[in-house]
Amino acid sequence: MTSAVAGINIGNTAFMLLCASLVMLMTPGLAFFYGGLVGQKNVLAIMMQSFVSLGWTTVLWFAFGYSMCFGPTVHGIVGDPTYYAFLHGITLQTMFRGNDAGIPLVVHVAYQMMFAIITPALITGAFANRVTFKAYFLFLTGWLVMVYFPFVHMVWSPQGVLAKWGVLDFAGGIVVHNTAGFAALASVLFVGRRRIMESRPHNVPLIALGTGLLWFGWYGFNAGSELRVDAVTASAFLNTDVSASFAAVTWLFVEWMQHRQPKLVGLLTGSVAGLATITPAAGYVSLGVAALIGVLGSLTCYSAVALKNRLQWDDALDVWGVHGVGGMLGTVLLGIFASKAWNPSGVDGLLNGGTVFFIRQCIAVGISGVWAFLFTYGMLWLINRITQVHVDIGMEEQGLDFGLHGESAYER
Repeated sequence: MTSAVAGINIGNTAFMLLCASLVMLMTPGLAFFYGGLVGQKNVLAIMMQSFVSLGWTTVLWFAFGYSMCFGPTVHGIVGDPTYYAFLHGITLQTMFRGNDAGIPLVVHVAYQMMFAIITPALITGAFANRVTFKAYFLFLTGWLVMVYFPFVHMVWSPQGVLAKWGVLDFAGGIVVHNTAGFAALASVLFVGRRRIMESRPHNVPLIALGTGLLWFGWYGFNAGSELRVDAVTASAFLNTDVSASFAAVTWLFVEWMQHRQPKLVGLLTGSVAGLATITPAAGYVSLGVAALIGVLGSLTCYSAVALKNRLQWDDALDVWGVHGVGGMLGTVLLGIFASKAWNPSGVDGLLNGGTVFFIRQCIAVGISGVWAFLFTYGMLWLINRITQVHVDIGMEEQGLDFGLHGESAYER
């Protein structure tokens, strides 16, 4: 149904506002998920890092972030930061022109803002329990400006260099998970290991709550990326659940066979691996392929976490192994399994003759991973010259909740 007054499609607009709300819910979900995984003395510190992104990223998005992502292109790398600065020029009558869905531009601004909020928050699990808040705040700002905003423009803006080249990323395999995952790896290598190791999660029910919120919000993340309501929207929705479910059960069985006990945390981690892996392909592949992607994503991410453990990388909450590797794998699998039969606006992948498309997907994964890794490492090096990044050992022993924030999650 379309509004005769403003040309607004009421159904699409309502759906996209709902999806924006679902994606917003993922950031508190991530806070609960990470909060349960860390120890009792660091719950609030890591939750704070997610919630501060909810606030500060919105400020940056309003000021220049949306413009850097979707403004007129500057050499196909980034949008003009002044074009939509402070959302100047956007009115009730300004319509989103990316498709014929009939949604106001303010809806697109809100929906994409929620992606920007959660992406840097994902990285925080890698350096949990050992980074000062001042350093994190600078990191959050610099990473959005130098990594996230440019890749949104390059991949999701029609004027972006990778978009023009034919690279596809339905909901964030490159833009969100691959960049965040390899930024996480860079931060692990720069910041170094925790001096006070906490290997066991302190609150598994909190992890389950966070996973439930993430899984629920992911329907908005993936289905909403069609930016309208149609059959592709529905297939992306179901593909999300199918992949997550197959991945969760795969991780459960693999860990059960290895450790002789079925683990809830493993089941939950597997579901997140499946969600991350299907994200770039959700609207371009069949339901059967989504199940296969879930299984492959779970097995590959499980192996990546095991490799990380053998190499003794202190990626505290397995951000690289789950999000980085999942996003990378999903983008490559999209290059193999994409089918116009499931999205006439998409392309055919390698199995359907799309050799060039597959090669481009692989190159895009490499570019985004290298870019995110190098810029993250360089930013942390620069921030460390301004303010200390790694907290001192006394702070680690005391815990960041009380040491940095003067608060405690539980009675002391």
